[in-house]
Amino acid sequence: MSSEWATLVRHEGEAPREQSTCGWRDRLISREDDGHTAAWAHAVDIDGAREHYHRRSAEIYYVLEGEGLVLLDGQAHPVRKGTIVHIPPGVIHGARGRMRVLVIGVPDIADDDLFFPDEE
Repeated sequence: MSSEWATLVRHEGEAPREQSTCGWRDRLISREDDGHTAAWAHAVDIDGAREHYHRRSAEIYYVLEGEGLVLLDGQAHPVRKGTIVHIPPGVIHGARGRMRVLVIGVPDIADDDLFFPDEE
């Protein structure tokens, strides 16, 4: 059976790395990979993250290592290795502390779906 979705296997250290709103991220899967991804997944080294939100997309954070706080609509939630956080569209979020987090955006978060409340 054929599919319009492309397959992808990528090993740690092979993903493109770039600076983002939340820190340095390894772009494990992104829309640029095949144009048909249902979500993106990035491993992000957070060292403080500017508060922002998305109008259309949800994010899931899974803490791989480290600890800190995730800010959700102004409330601080302690997180550590093994914590998962679901962030629905419209929730202003950021982070404090040093941690490596697997971040999954559903659907794939487009550049025009990133908003900063301090700029509105």
